[in-house]
Amino acid sequence: MVNMTLSIPEELARRMKLFREIRWSEVVRQAIEDRITNLEAMERIASKSKLTEKDAKEISKLINRSVTRKLNLE
Repeated sequence: MVNMTLSIPEELARRMKLFREIRWSEVVRQAIEDRITNLEAMERIASKSKLTEKDAKEISKLINRSVTRKLNLE
């Protein structure tokens, strides 16, 4: 297994110390694993898509407008 070092803000470290029973390295390992799994799934979906980037942006705009209207943010 490869070791990895990461920096975290002092405040976060202080809060983590309140839960000493937690294996934080395992929490981080699982978070990385989950993120990679999600990214791989998105890559598989995107590789099969016939949409162009322009199409995706247009769909995104339509969704944003619809959500804005439904939430009465206009």
